[in-house]
Amino acid sequence: MDDNVSKEDLDDLDESKDESKEEEVVEEEKELTHEEYLALVLPKAKEAARLLSGMIAMKKNAALLAMAEGLEEAEEALLEANEEDLKAFEGDESRAAMADRLRLTPERIKDMANQLREVATLRDPVGESKGFWQRPNGMRVGRVRVPIGVIGIIYESRPNVTADAAALCLKSGNVCILRGGSEALHSNKAIAKVLGEAAQKSGIPDGAITFIDRPDREVVLALLKSDKFIDLIIPRGGDALMKTVNEHATIPVIKHDKGVCHIYVDSDADLSMAQSICFNAKVQRPSTCNAVETLLIHEKVAKTLLPVLAKEFVDSKVEMRGCPKTCKIVPEAIPAEDEDFGQEFLALVVAIKVVKDVDDAMNHIYQHGSRHTETIVSNDYDRALRFLREVDAGAVMVNASTRLNDGYEFGLGAEIGISTTRIHARGPMGLEDLTCSKYLVYGTGQIRE
Repeated sequence: MDDNVSKEDLDDLDESKDESKEEEVVEEEKELTHEEYLALVLPKAKEAARLLSGMIAMKKNAALLAMAEGLEEAEEALLEANEEDLKAFEGDESRAAMADRLRLTPERIKDMANQLREVATLRDPVGESKGFWQRPNGMRVGRVRVPIGVIGIIYESRPNVTADAAALCLKSGNVCILRGGSEALHSNKAIAKVLGEAAQKSGIPDGAITFIDRPDREVVLALLKSDKFIDLIIPRGGDALMKTVNEHATIPVIKHDKGVCHIYVDSDADLSMAQSICFNAKVQRPSTCNAVETLLIHEKVAKTLLPVLAKEFVDSKVEMRGCPKTCKIVPEAIPAEDEDFGQEFLALVVAIKVVKDVDDAMNHIYQHGSRHTETIVSNDYDRALRFLREVDAGAVMVNASTRLNDGYEFGLGAEIGISTTRIHARGPMGLEDLTCSKYLVYGTGQIRE
């Protein structure tokens, strides 16, 4: 060997060989049919789930910290990949909300990394037990939390979901199969690559973070029927995605559906508080599922509250679509169509309706809500309690912005999403919601009589 060849040169040569080998594997995978491709990646994920389920928290936490550092070190590459995705949105105002959800910035990458670090500090639910009890025959029975196994997550737009989902699944001992939308393919693929490589270097089994980089709809259909390898499907997206999942899934599903969120301002509400809450819930980040879409204002306070709130909305370029009573009070509002109530705008658009009382408001929510997030602004204890008790949603709130329905804000750390399903998990899904249970039995030779 040439004495002038340095260790750095050898390292570079090894990295070059690794990259070349990886490119060859990618090219080979492109030649596979969808069925052949999934037959290659899904068994590996299933095997990884077996290995990951018993991994100690310390090792999982170390991997999460390495993944966070990897994201920050790859900032330039991630932004470049994101720009590739954003090119499709240039000059298209109708897709501005989606572009905002998709956009990465240095700050958002830093936030993703910090979310991973936050998850690393959270209590690991795997192995937790509420204790054991003894049966008359002396047998001891207990129940412990265990990972679900392999979780398929099908989502749209927001690249941070890739990092959040991978982190929560890893910490809870689950393997994740990630399939993002085609609109964010480059961003998601780049993020998943960074996370996967960092995790593997930290001792996490290959396949624990699996990204499906094929944008074809047929891949989704095949995933939804892969019950031999996938234990749970979590879809996050619009009506079209939910319809596809409902029609084709042979795997249990926890839906993270659209957010048609309401705020009802009661007759004795603190109007300064109400103004602040309504404005924040609509304007702070309108493209998210927990942004308010419809305001329901009690008729006794409408003439006082709506003009000052409308001025703030106009200054922030919020389009107001109001009922006839609203339009009389607010000249800037345009008449609402029937379909505006129950619409998820995900933009600087809000529907406004003047209502008679809390019953009128709750009836409206029952007819048009999506069971995501509902808020009452009121100083009346009894009415607030009725609202909490009778309104059906994943989160029902008093005197707080709908934007606060979030795993991080609730102290859960990063969330896998906000479930609108009525079973197993509802609202922000954190680590505990990504586990199920199994019974442990200690016997001394007992048999059934």
